[in-house]
Amino acid sequence: MNLWSRFKLWIKTKVSAVLDQAEDPRQVFDYAYIQQQEFLRTVKRGLVDVATTKYQLEHQIRKRQARLPELEGQARQAMAAGREDLARIILQRKQISLGEMAALEEQLAEVVQEERKLVATEQQIAMHIDQFRTRREIFSARYNAAEAQVRINEALIGVSSELGELCLALGRAEEKAQHMLARASALDALVQDGVLDISIGTGDFVEAELRQIAANSAVEEEMKALKGG
Repeated sequence: MNLWSRFKLWIKTKVSAVLDQAEDPRQVFDYAYIQQQEFLRTVKRGLVDVATTKYQLEHQIRKRQARLPELEGQARQAMAAGREDLARIILQRKQISLGEMAALEEQLAEVVQEERKLVATEQQIAMHIDQFRTRREIFSARYNAAEAQVRINEALIGVSSELGELCLALGRAEEKAQHMLARASALDALVQDGVLDISIGTGDFVEAELRQIAANSAVEEEMKALKGG
C-alpha cells in the first residue's frame, strides 16, 4: 500500500468515526430513557393534582353533610314557632345542599376513576422503564464490547498492513544481502584461482622504493658492462 492509499484510508476511517460518533445508538437509548422518565414525572404530577382535587371535593361533601342536620333543626324550630314560610326556605336550602352534594359526589366518582387510571398508568410506565433500563444496560454493554472489538480489529488490520510492508522491505533487504554475499564469494574465488592479482600495491612504501633503486642500479651496471665489452 503506497502513501496516497494509506492517506485515503486514513481519511475514510476518520470520516466514518465521526459519523459513527454522531449517530451513536447509545444516545438514542439515553434520550428515550429520559423521555420516559419525564413522562412518568408528568403522570406523578397529574396524580398529585387529582389527589388534591379529590381532597377538596371530599371536604366540600363533608361540609354539606355536616350542614344537613343543622338545616333540619332550623326547619323544626321554624315550624314550632309557626313560621311555615321560614321552614320552607330552610328546607329549600337543604335540597340545594343535597343537590350540590350529589353533583360533588358525581365529580368525586369521576376523579376517583381518573386517579385509578393514573395509578395504573404510573405502574405500567414504571415497570416499562425498569424493563427499558435493563434493556438499555444490556445494549450499552454489548455495544461497548463491540466497539472495543472494532478498535482492536482495526488496530490489528493496521499492524498487519505495516507488517506486510515491513516483510516486503525485509525480503528486499535479504535479497540484496544474498546478492552481495554471492558477489563476495565470486570475487573471493577469482582471487583464490589467481585470476585477480591483489599483491600489487601491497607492502611497505620504503621497501618498494629501495627495490626500485636496486633494480635501476642493476640495469645501469648491465648497461656499463655492455658498453665496456
